[in-house]
Amino acid sequence: MIDRDSVIELQRGFFSDQPSLPSKYFYDQSGSELFDEICELDEYYPTRTEASIMRECVDDMVDAIGSAGRLIEYGSGSSLKTRLLLEHMHPDVTYVPVDISGDYLEQVAEKLRRDFPQRRIAPIAADFTRPFRLPSSEAAKSRDVVYFPGSTIGNFRPAFAATLLSQMRNQVGTGGGLLIGFDLQKDPAVLEAAYDDRRGVTALFNLNLLRHLNRVAGGDFNLSAYRHVALYNDRDHRIEMHLESCRDQQVTLAGRSRTLAKSQRILTELSHKYTVDGFTQMAAASGWKREQIWMDSNEYFAVGMFRS
Repeated sequence: MIDRDSVIELQRGFFSDQPSLPSKYFYDQSGSELFDEICELDEYYPTRTEASIMRECVDDMVDAIGSAGRLIEYGSGSSLKTRLLLEHMHPDVTYVPVDISGDYLEQVAEKLRRDFPQRRIAPIAADFTRPFRLPSSEAAKSRDVVYFPGSTIGNFRPAFAATLLSQMRNQVGTGGGLLIGFDLQKDPAVLEAAYDDRRGVTALFNLNLLRHLNRVAGGDFNLSAYRHVALYNDRDHRIEMHLESCRDQQVTLAGRSRTLAKSQRILTELSHKYTVDGFTQMAAASGWKREQIWMDSNEYFAVGMFRS
């Protein structure tokens, strides 16, 4: 079951006039596996586009990372995107995957240890949206680099995204690094298709959030009573994912109950889309200086290297 702070967070969002649920609850083991499936979909361009940038520019990225002691990945999931870096970086660099799904994290870490026996893998089960402690580095003078791929930064409202960037800056200290992926503004039709695929995998992923909350937060959501909705908010330059109630219903979550009207929506995820200059300004306000930007030929996606 979840802790008291998480209960308060859930109640604050779900029992408001415009109900919402934290997107971090997508990621139990089933959700993590569904997201891996999403990343293989034809419509879901971010993963393959970022991967193509990484393949083309990995040598430059490894040079930019330099002599880091640790590569710390926020929200590591399956660590598939990280393998290319692990293959090219110096073997003395420790990889620190950080993920909220502890069981899944351990499975991934064991596979990485088998595949990269010369590299130290030091997983941390933590909610990276809250400050967490890194173990003391064995190499006192080494530099830490945070890796945050997939435009996960876009899942947070701008004020919290800036807070998270500041948290990263504080963790790595002066002279640290940040290698981060962020999605760029583009045709809304491309965006909406990416978050509402024909096979319905994203819909299953969205509904799995309710299943997860039924298990860990005393929810009684009937998954058949909701439908997946994804739309582009042009004013705020973001995709919004919702679960829409298919009927009037009473729902219990985290010890409280509320009524949802037919067609009322629960916001489950935001995915902000940026310009390079706009993202650079947000990062600068959080203590990061842009060093290099890599993009695909369509300018759909960007990976940036920043220094503290």
